[in-house]
Amino acid sequence: MNKILFKLHSWMALAAFLPLLVICVSDSILVFKHEIDTLLMAEKVRVDTDAGERLSLDRLLANANQSFPDYEVVGWHLFQDPGRADQVYLIQRGSSEWSYALLNQYSGAILAEPRGLTHYFTDWLLDLHYTLLLDDPGLLLTSIFSVLLCLLGITGLILHRRFWKNFFTLRWKSRLIVYFSDLHKMVGVIASPVLLIVGFTGAWWNISHFAHEIAEHADGAEHHVMQSRLYSDDLSLQALQDAAQQQVQGFEATYISLPWEPGVNITFWGDVHTDNPLLSQYASSVTYDANSGELIGAFDIREAGVGAKIIDSYRRLHFGDFAGLASRVLWCVIGLAPLLLAVTGGYIWYRRREKRHNARMKRRNKRLQELVA
Repeated sequence: MNKILFKLHSWMALAAFLPLLVICVSDSILVFKHEIDTLLMAEKVRVDTDAGERLSLDRLLANANQSFPDYEVVGWHLFQDPGRADQVYLIQRGSSEWSYALLNQYSGAILAEPRGLTHYFTDWLLDLHYTLLLDDPGLLLTSIFSVLLCLLGITGLILHRRFWKNFFTLRWKSRLIVYFSDLHKMVGVIASPVLLIVGFTGAWWNISHFAHEIAEHADGAEHHVMQSRLYSDDLSLQALQDAAQQQVQGFEATYISLPWEPGVNITFWGDVHTDNPLLSQYASSVTYDANSGELIGAFDIREAGVGAKIIDSYRRLHFGDFAGLASRVLWCVIGLAPLLLAVTGGYIWYRRREKRHNARMKRRNKRLQELVA
């Protein structure tokens, strides 16, 4: 059984090591995405919190519409960090492509013109992480590799199920293959729980998104091309947000979804106070009719079942921000583990293959000598 598992583990690692390196290392970097953005373009992503109160959503929306008359606003990111600039998602008329702009929520000033979702370095890295830069087919590929990451973790733990006996043993003075074997086991056992979580949650999201795309466009239907505003100009976003706070106690809006295609309504996603650190900042929602502004429904994650809470926890678990800086640093470090596992595992596989090859050649030469004799 161990021989079969070892072969399976080895061949899966060989087949997936390069994509998994890209996925895991990029994920490790993206744990600190905003911090990297701040280093690269602080003037676009950070704002002065001493400038006063936030402007109303209606005033900010009017400013965005006036600044970008050829675009329609389809989403609005309201970050819980008061020093982080608002991120406004837009679709240009005559197009179905999303872009986003950055604006100062205290002054209304435009900090960055609309750019594609992969224009900035960390956004490009995010696309590389999720799709390998291959759009929807890339979602399927990364899903497969995420599943392989989970299988590698499971088979590795089974192969080294008695790891605690020599867990902290590193035979420094032994041959390199022995040392690498010890190091591979140690790093693999330590990293496996986190890599299993990251692999499973990533596979879940990508498979769900890919399945949605197939369901929506399997008959060849194209994405909706934006021609005009899909919600009533008479609606007040600020009034809807204020009403949302009445619908869900303690509700803090973190993202506003505006219609990007016919049939989509206005939804406020947000955070609520809870003692569960794994629930995300988008766990609860309030939805309004895009034309009349009438309440359609409200969802409070605190009143939801266990299943909904578990699925919502995938966001925190994937990005590792459930325990602040400590968990983010841990996720960042563990995300680099596949690099070390690839080096040590590759070396072990090569040396064992070389050993088997030499043994075969030795047996072959022996048979030849016997035939000649």
